Amino acid sequence: MKHIYTAAGQPASRTVTIADMRSAKGQRKLVQVTANTADEAMAVQEAGIDMMICDAANAHIVRAANPTTFCTAAVKLTEHATTDDIMREAYRVMHLGVDAIITPRSFKTVEILAREDIPVMGHLGLVPRKSIWLGGLRAVGKTATEAQRLFRDFKSLEDAGAFAVESEVIAGPVMAEIAPRTSLICVSLGSGSGGDVTFLFMNDLCGETANPPRHARAFGNLAALHEALYKARVQALNDFRVAALEGEFPTVAQTPTLDDNELAIFRKALQSEQTPTAG
Repeated sequence: MKHIYTAAGQPASRTVTIADMRSAKGQRKLVQVTANTADEAMAVQEAGIDMMICDAANAHIVRAANPTTFCTAAVKLTEHATTDDIMREAYRVMHLGVDAIITPRSFKTVEILAREDIPVMGHLGLVPRKSIWLGGLRAVGKTATEAQRLFRDFKSLEDAGAFAVESEVIAGPVMAEIAPRTSLICVSLGSGSGGDVTFLFMNDLCGETANPPRHARAFGNLAALHEALYKARVQALNDFRVAALEGEFPTVAQTPTLDDNELAIFRKALQSEQTPTAG
């Protein structure tokens, strides 16, 4: 555990730092998952996952629930239009204790953020929000020409000052060739095992997704547990309704009472209140 200060000047501890990631590059693999609820964030910490990504809107929940795992906040493409907007949002989440931000924005925007020592993770390969340019959701780098263009984008992102890059659905052999040729921490999502960090979405790996993407694997079956939980909730609600309507709830055990003498005094008082006065 490394002791640090957050961007807000608060003392904290981290299981991994950017310096650790750079030292691990080419030596050992790290793992990253998404986390957007308190339960997910706590599970990440308990499972010993190295890194997590959350939506910027959930950063306060995630960091409060898990104060030690390296956390990157995703600043959504369309919610912060200008450079000033994204800079303001970056500082907002870092004030909450987030360690880095991820953005699919331009190299110029990355450079502006990096110049202020804001750790930035870029996004290359299949960027779903930009898939209209690719002709749909597909793997990237399946031709030599496209792979070469992709490599140049990695180098441009590196030159812009990013420390890492989410490398999504890139042909595995291409990812394996690029990763050792860039100083970027290459986070592989559906790009094979050639990256520095292996990344999956929480709902996919836990088996909560009805139709998971090809690159994912379910390591659990939370969908069945959610279904069982839903059915148990409906059953409990139905049992409550029936018990209430049939007079089986509430019983004496769930009903507060008072001393018999106090009740008698109250009843006598009620009778006086209801006695009609002479007109």
